Amino acid sequence: MAREQKAEADALQDRVVHIARVAKVVKGGRRFSFSALVVVGDGKDRVGYGLGKAGEVPDAIRKASDQAKKNMVRIPTFDGTIPYEVEGRYGSCIVLMHPAQKGKGIIAGGAVRVITELAGIRDIVCKVHGTKNAGSVVRATIDGLQQLMTIEEYAARKGVDPSHAQQKRSEFDTKKKAKSARDPKAKKA
Repeated sequence: MAREQKAEADALQDRVVHIARVAKVVKGGRRFSFSALVVVGDGKDRVGYGLGKAGEVPDAIRKASDQAKKNMVRIPTFDGTIPYEVEGRYGSCIVLMHPAQKGKGIIAGGAVRVITELAGIRDIVCKVHGTKNAGSVVRATIDGLQQLMTIEEYAARKGVDPSHAQQKRSEFDTKKKAKSARDPKAKKA
């Protein structure tokens, strides 16, 4: 049992997303400490995040990493991408995530890229709206990924055939082009 947990812990990768020096104002002046935001994932289908604070940077990173390992969630993927479009929200941050064709890669910036790589997603298109604060972006991305379900669960909930439930990025692009061709007031992309 202990060997299995150790092997599982070795398979986890962790990445530091953000480090901040924070200050507490006390009677004699300011006390400085460090806050670290860390994302941990196995590169297959599990990912988690943690926030740690300590007087030194390495200690803050270790605390954040330990917390992230406790808060791991499983992300359902389909052929290296997400099964369907999803929108994650946290505060004023909105992260839009779209499935992408095989070979497209991870089109995302900053914290969203780190999370998707560690979750084992190879092809995805993301856009962050609202605040670009690293903590809010990480929480919004995890919120969006937690809304995902497998193709079979999604199809059963919507009452459609599982083969038609999978959305592909090319379908959205062709629908968008067709709509803009019909609508003269639509913006040219």
